[in-house]
Amino acid sequence: MIWEFISEKINLNVDVYLITVAETIGSSPGKLGFKMVVAADGSLYGSIGGGVMEHQLVELARERLAQGFKHNFLKRQVHSHEAEEDKSGMICSGEQTQIFNYISKADVNTVLTLIQLESENRPGKVVLSSSGIEVFEGESHIASKSIEFQRNDASYRYSEPVGIRETVYIFGAGHISVPLSQILSLLEFRVEVFDNRKNLNTFSNNTFANKKQIVDFKDVESLVAENDRSYVVIMTYGHKFDEIVLKQMLNKKIKYLGMIGSKSKVKTIFENLIAEGYSKDKVERVCSPIGLPIGGQTPAEIAVSIAAQIVEWRNKH
Repeated sequence: MIWEFISEKINLNVDVYLITVAETIGSSPGKLGFKMVVAADGSLYGSIGGGVMEHQLVELARERLAQGFKHNFLKRQVHSHEAEEDKSGMICSGEQTQIFNYISKADVNTVLTLIQLESENRPGKVVLSSSGIEVFEGESHIASKSIEFQRNDASYRYSEPVGIRETVYIFGAGHISVPLSQILSLLEFRVEVFDNRKNLNTFSNNTFANKKQIVDFKDVESLVAENDRSYVVIMTYGHKFDEIVLKQMLNKKIKYLGMIGSKSKVKTIFENLIAEGYSKDKVERVCSPIGLPIGGQTPAEIAVSIAAQIVEWRNKH
């Protein structure tokens, strides 16, 4: 995570600039909330859109760090060759504004709080302003808008929620769960893995999941939070358990629900559910067979297809 990278650097007395995309207009490679860290030792983390624009802003941050410049500031970039000033070197016709926040060891407690909120999945808000970086804990600090940005002549204030991450709940800790957990972790999802088998090496060897738990598949409904940040992947070692878990998820208000299986297995399970009184609409919202049709055969390839479908739902639904 980006806050852990910052913590590692400032604990070594390596100052950094955190660059955040605070505003976009029109077509722009950097999206609202994109972040990148430029450290005084030359190392980088994250991205604000790539290309020549990103290169120029990285060099600007490195130059300021080398000069001992310790101020926070805004930098606008216009993606047009016809722009009179702030040209980004790109031609996609939009523009974006970045916040440059100088962070040093003096901010270590604030960064540690952000790490704790993320790791414990607790809600809060981070504020980046002309005066520095602040963090506020608790649901009450999260406004209806996910990101807010205000500025006037000499000051600005940007805020976004932190802590409550999008979570993928994986039921079944078999051979696909490990690469899937790894990919989802890279995509900044929180990952929780559940199985009813003890002494399973793919369960114990999964170092990418944020949480792992041995459960009774007949009693898992309460494990999944109801919100639009919850994604459920069902891939236990038998269709019986898949159906048991699926029944507990069908009525939950969650973002995504997918189940692994062949077309014939899925057809049988869906017919059983409808015969038992579950609505056709709720059954048909299940993504099954799971994943995008990329022809995957190996566990890693199947994991890629599942992760890709989850990203599709995150961005399009």
